[in-house]
Order: sequence, then structure tokens, then C-alpha cells
Amino acid sequence: MTPSTPSLGLATYVVLVCCFSVAPVAVILLESLTAADYITFPPRGISLRWYIEIAHRPEFIESLKVSAIVAMATAIGATAIGTMASLALVRYRFPGREIIQSLFMAPLSLPALVLGIALLRFYIAAGLPRDVSTLIIAHLVVTTPFAIRLVTVALTGLDANLELAANSLGASRWRTFRYVTMPLIRPGIVASLLFTFIISFDEVAVSLFLSSPTAMTLPVLVFAYVEQNYDPFITAISSVLVLFAILMTVVLERTVGIGRIFGLR
Repeated sequence: MTPSTPSLGLATYVVLVCCFSVAPVAVILLESLTAADYITFPPRGISLRWYIEIAHRPEFIESLKVSAIVAMATAIGATAIGTMASLALVRYRFPGREIIQSLFMAPLSLPALVLGIALLRFYIAAGLPRDVSTLIIAHLVVTTPFAIRLVTVALTGLDANLELAANSLGASRWRTFRYVTMPLIRPGIVASLLFTFIISFDEVAVSLFLSSPTAMTLPVLVFAYVEQNYDPFITAISSVLVLFAILMTVVLERTVGIGRIFGLR
């Protein structure tokens, strides 16, 4: 067996896995271009009629606005909380550190449905309304652990001596963070902003319990639409969400580089 044979086999395996993973998404993208009134594959005719139809559905446009507002607020809030929590957990040793870290990561160990029901019960007990603000709070619970992980990766790869050097030269903690720490962990912060935005924008399980007629996110509306209808319009909406996620990933790669986030380059 030549040395290149294992590499060729591994490359073939990776390509097959990638094709298997991407195939369902490719089918949805192709089906959204059909000219027929029903879902069929391969698509019958090529048309953009179902994308144009999105502009004529005001309820979907309104839900898109709600999703965008919630996702933007969640991304900013989760990244701010995640950055502060990461600084405390990585740079300092204090009693109860492990307990606090476990509490921050607890939402990752809970099924989304359980978390959604728990938050709904809490809101009812506290007398809180189901509106955009409470949706943002719920999404912060879901996304903050991801923000902490991303910023922690960036902080772990940062030499703490650089911060100590800035402090020894008279810089305050705030100036050290602003001019030394923050620029060096920028890839983790940007990654946190983009990833938490995507996670919040696509969140279904928790939002399903907390949405209301006046504050309904796009994924929840899509979920409700699928229960009553089965036409290519839903594939057009899904394609827009997929293309948006791809665009965000490309922006992340172009701005900071995905490899840099995880210390691969």
C-alpha cells in the first residue's frame, strides 16, 4: 500500500460525508425555484415566483423584523455577558468558580423543549408578558453559553503577560482591556456576535412557547405554516434562511477567519 492510499481514502470519505450532509439543503434550494403549485422533485420549470411571494405576505415580513430585532439584541447582550464572564472565569480564581461556570453552561445540557416550558412557567409565575423583551431574555439564556465558549477560546490563547505588562506600565484595568485584551480577542468577540445572532435567529423550540400574536419570530411562523400548508412557498423561506446563514459564515471567514477563532492558524 502506497503512503497516498490512506489519504485518498480519507479524502473520499470526507467528500461523501459532506455530500450526504449538504444534499437535503441542496434539494430545498432547488425546489424553491419550481414553477409548480406543489412540492415535487426534480422541480417542474424554473421560476422565482415563490421568492416574489414573500414580499406579498406581510405576516412573514413582520415576523422577519421581530426575528432580526431579537437576534441583534441577543447577539450584543450575550457577547457582552459572555466576555465579562469569560474574563472572570479565565483570569481569576475564586471560591465557587466551578459552580458559576456550571450554571452558565447549564442551558446546554437541557433539552430545548424543557427549557422553553420552564421559561414559560417562570414568566407566568412572575406575571411577565410574552413580548419582544421577554423573547430576548429567553434567547440570552440559550445563547450566552456559546458566547462564553467562543470568547474563552480566544482568551485561553492570549498570553496573560501582555496584560500584566500593560498594568506594570501604569494602565488601568479598563485601559488594559480596551487597548490590549479586546483587540487580541477580537476574533472570539466577532465570532460570538455572529454565531449567537444565527442561533437566536433560527431558534424554534424555546420561541415556540414564548411567542405571541404580537411577537412571533420567523421560525415559529414557518413552523405554524407548515402545519397548515404544504407548498413551495415554505421552501423559498427556508432557502432565504439557509443563504443568510451561509452569508454570515462567509463574512466571519473574511473578517476574522474561522481557523483563528479555534486557534487553527
